[in-house]
Amino acid sequence: MDEVLRTSRISETLHREGRAATTDAVRTVLDRLRAEIAQGGLENSAQQAIDGVPDAVDRELRLSLAPSLQTVINATGVILHTNLGRAPLAPAAIEHLSRIASGYSNLEFDLASGDRGRLDHHAQRLFERLLAAHNYGDSRSEESRPEAIVVNNCAAAVLLALNTIAEGGEVIVSRGELVEIGGSFRVPEIMAKSGAQLREVGTTNRTRLSDYEKAIGANTKLLLRVHRSNFAMVGFTEQPTALELVSLGRKHRIPVMEDLGNGLLVDLTAAGVQDEHGLHDSLRAGVDVVCVSGDKLMGGPQAGILAGRRELIKRMRSNPLFRALRVDKLTYAALEATLLAYVRQDYAEVPILRMIYTPAPEIRERAQNLIERLGQLPGIQCEIVEGESVIGGGAAPTAKLPTFLICISCENHTAEELQRSLRAQSPPVIARIEDDRIALDLRTVSQHEEDSLYLGICDALG
Repeated sequence: MDEVLRTSRISETLHREGRAATTDAVRTVLDRLRAEIAQGGLENSAQQAIDGVPDAVDRELRLSLAPSLQTVINATGVILHTNLGRAPLAPAAIEHLSRIASGYSNLEFDLASGDRGRLDHHAQRLFERLLAAHNYGDSRSEESRPEAIVVNNCAAAVLLALNTIAEGGEVIVSRGELVEIGGSFRVPEIMAKSGAQLREVGTTNRTRLSDYEKAIGANTKLLLRVHRSNFAMVGFTEQPTALELVSLGRKHRIPVMEDLGNGLLVDLTAAGVQDEHGLHDSLRAGVDVVCVSGDKLMGGPQAGILAGRRELIKRMRSNPLFRALRVDKLTYAALEATLLAYVRQDYAEVPILRMIYTPAPEIRERAQNLIERLGQLPGIQCEIVEGESVIGGGAAPTAKLPTFLICISCENHTAEELQRSLRAQSPPVIARIEDDRIALDLRTVSQHEEDSLYLGICDALG
């Protein structure tokens, strides 16, 4: 170890990277070398391996000191890819986030009075403008107008709402809506942690309004409706509408809550996404509290938004859990800039909406341009075929957006080998396999990423 550390190459590395990191890297490389010698794997090339120690140390340092979280090129066609970070942020959100992160801010400071301000003011003022622009029936008076607060994700929003409204009481929910969300967390488990008691009604495929009404008792605190995330139920099914459930809740003076999740603020029918209702639809139906995600169809950062009846939202704001689940200045900065795009109705600035609304012919044109460049590479076959993009992220599970795929096969690599090699590029390229060929969907690849995608394919084939 001492001898290696004294060599000129490693001395330079010590000066550049520091003693602790360099020593750890040298130790790792030497341990690996000893193990290979002990296994007889270096009988014919021991000196070569020893001479290569400085290079091995440099590689080890690059791996150990590089951030593990890195950007990737999403060529899967899954717009809200949960494993790839869901919604990419708008340029304005990134700019605002960077500006706020680089210094101090008025996060909890009232610039007008000089007193302590409210953390959630920055998003609330924009939600009030967005919600006030819609007619929610009885929301004409100031007190009955919907209000909104922000926590760190939608599961946290559900937890806070259930704990505030229904702790110690029963929450009635359909068996067909006891869904499992990402990371194997299930609605009943979140409900149990909130202190509320689950009361299941109906069957997996059919739950009638009368099932809810029969289950209502003296200890019923809430009627819960849950978005069927990541799946659709078809065939012999039945489910009360939000309006019907709200009417039942009004009759028995019991609030109705919807775990909507998707965060949709605009109508996507023109893009071919049918039967996906959003936050405004739920509030218009009279739902008392709606929980949505910020990083799904809203196209912002990870956050959980609770919107609804002002009296209930105020109770949640005063719940100690609200502080435990609150978001930081970076989330507020990104969310504020995203919401401003909706206030201005500048929907093209929201990347996921732009992807959803991109017409298939435009994707085909971009694919054709890339194929012309790829056609110059030896040993590969490229073809453009019709395909489908999906929304992903537990939103609009039945929606399929027509697209065109670049399908690539290679003489010297199987599809699995090429897929692995694409993931090893910088930046990594994430693609899917269809019919034993790599399939690239440019719907989820921004135009400024196309050169990097092309170079990644070239290097993967090399």
